[in-house]
Amino acid sequence: MIDIDVARRLRDAGLHWEPADGDLFAIDNDELREEVFMLSSMVVERGVARGGGHVLRFNGTTEWALDSVELDEAVWLPREDQLRAALGDAFGALRRREDGGYVVELPTGEGPADGGSVREIPAPSAQEALAGALLVHLTR
Repeated sequence: MIDIDVARRLRDAGLHWEPADGDLFAIDNDELREEVFMLSSMVVERGVARGGGHVLRFNGTTEWALDSVELDEAVWLPREDQLRAALGDAFGALRRREDGGYVVELPTGEGPADGGSVREIPAPSAQEALAGALLVHLTR
């Protein structure tokens, strides 16, 4: 799972979140930022607040006395498959390094006449490498 600080940077760089069952998120405040929640119609569901904004509602007693949070207070923690999908055509390859880490290759579209060069984004895990590559892609 990616760190909430990386997830926040992805959000701020323009990664859009349309909440769906199975999505992971954290609540961006000092007391709850280490807690990871999963969106599920049985526990946490997407809803509309009285003022028309989107909220995440906590059902039953599963999550203490937390009734709901505004969507902008939550930070999406995208999974590996979601990060790869968000990269779309910008994704070149994901490969494991000999040291156990991972590298994502992003074609730059610039360089030699053979189709351009590749930028490599290394990280300790596949998910972190994909998040780093997406951040590079979004901030180009």
